[in-house]
Amino acid sequence: MDNFELIINLAIIGLLIPTIIYAYKLNKSLNILRQNQSSLAKLVEALNEATFKAESSIPKLKSVTEHSSEGLKEVVDCAKELKDDLLFINERADNLADRLENVIRDGRNIKEETLVKSNTGMFDTRLQNNEKKNEFKIEDSRSEAEMELLKALRSIK
Repeated sequence: MDNFELIINLAIIGLLIPTIIYAYKLNKSLNILRQNQSSLAKLVEALNEATFKAESSIPKLKSVTEHSSEGLKEVVDCAKELKDDLLFINERADNLADRLENVIRDGRNIKEETLVKSNTGMFDTRLQNNEKKNEFKIEDSRSEAEMELLKALRSIK
């Protein structure tokens, strides 16, 4: 049995050598971990502090967001009302411009008719010439003013 005990002892020695080497490496790693334990603790504290700050700022952020959204909603509502008002004013201006064009067209037709009648009438030529000059001056000044008014009304569109 001596040989058998010797083989078992050699096998145990063969297994103990890697165990001792592994224990030595593990001891080194644990020493390094112990040396860095204080810096690890500081890192955990900093992480906890950052988490706390983030959690405490969430309600503030929510309240600021709600306040901003209320103000923005008021501005949007006001803009919608102004848009509706502007659309109404624009429609009224279009209608007014159309009516004004019709009145101007009718007025020109009436002037042309009176011009034709006055040319065929029994007025003397001097009076007719003076009236024509005056009518053309009035017609020219009115047409310019009318055109400017129409341009201004159309630019509102």
